[in-house]
Amino acid sequence: MPSRPVRVPRRRFHLPLLGTGTGVLVVLLALVLAPLGGTPTATTTDAPVDLAAKSTNPVTPGNFIGLGFDQCETQSQKNMDTWLEHSPFRAVGVYISGASRFCKTQKNLTPEWVATQLAKGWRILPITLGPQSSCVGRFPRYGAAIDPTIVNDTANAYAAARAQGSAEADSAVAAATALGIVPGSTLWYDLEGWGLSKGNQHCTEPALAFMSAWTARVRQLGYVSGVYSSAGSGIKILDDARLQGRADVTLPDRIWIARWDNVANTSTSYIAEDGWRPGHRVKQYQGGHNETWGGVTINIDRNWLELGDVAGYGCGGVKVSLKTYKKITPRKAKPRQVRALKCLLQGKGLYPGKMSKKYNKKLRAGIHAWQAQAGQKVKDSWTKKNWASLLGG
Repeated sequence: MPSRPVRVPRRRFHLPLLGTGTGVLVVLLALVLAPLGGTPTATTTDAPVDLAAKSTNPVTPGNFIGLGFDQCETQSQKNMDTWLEHSPFRAVGVYISGASRFCKTQKNLTPEWVATQLAKGWRILPITLGPQSSCVGRFPRYGAAIDPTIVNDTANAYAAARAQGSAEADSAVAAATALGIVPGSTLWYDLEGWGLSKGNQHCTEPALAFMSAWTARVRQLGYVSGVYSSAGSGIKILDDARLQGRADVTLPDRIWIARWDNVANTSTSYIAEDGWRPGHRVKQYQGGHNETWGGVTINIDRNWLELGDVAGYGCGGVKVSLKTYKKITPRKAKPRQVRALKCLLQGKGLYPGKMSKKYNKKLRAGIHAWQAQAGQKVKDSWTKKNWASLLGG
């Protein structure tokens, strides 16, 4: 990256969400109990909370590689259905808790809405926007700050910040439970970016303490901990702590990187490539803009997700993260699109051949097999709708 200051992507917070209802299912993923490589274990000593199973909703997002979007308002069922039919997206970010949200009353976000989207194949990314770093510089817009108070007890120097983090986790889990977002799902904390400098330890360290407590409590309650932040700010701080092997920091299970470079992958030069891989990264690669699919226009951020079991999508270095997913025909097949399609189909066990650049008989057979499996029209061409079903399948 250039040495000059880089504009840090910021999320648009003129709109996020809230809902009520009931429903919980105990589904504990192994990854929440086993830290990532280099990740310190949770510092809490409390016993896990026993949550009664009351919902049949699936864990979200589950195993998923592909495109997602996040937006201000939770969309209507008509809009969600239209985008499911016409867009390449299969994951959607929604705000479920946090006092720093702008739109706290979301008429569309209900337990029924959540259950319907999950049943139709959408993956939901529940987001919390609560206290922010005291250096974020945009108060009172974001409500309360993470408490920077430091005490002499070095074992728990930022006790107030940790208490805040635990409280936000309790609130997020309560909101998720009410909406029918079941344990085993990933809950994302939105930590807005702030300028990094040597003089900012007074807000960086409390933020680390806050996020450590958030992660420990979210795990204790049976969910997966995720953190969203700017690549050059909160994410870099977390990765630095990982590389330093800090025993006082509990790292999140997953990271959501804000880096508006218009590249649909989960990489950024701000952090090392080995962290949170494989299967624990999301990147918001394009900021607020309008997109229209099926005649429905929504102002969104674009995201590329690589979550869960994505080991089958390596294919010897083939990149399946394309900037756009266009129609492929036997006579007008671009090499990168063909290789990405072959790799994705191979991950489904439908393409046994080599990762060549040509549209060949084995690819045609794989295309036909997937189209039939997905209940789509079987033909030699590969459409945007086919891409969407494969990426979200």
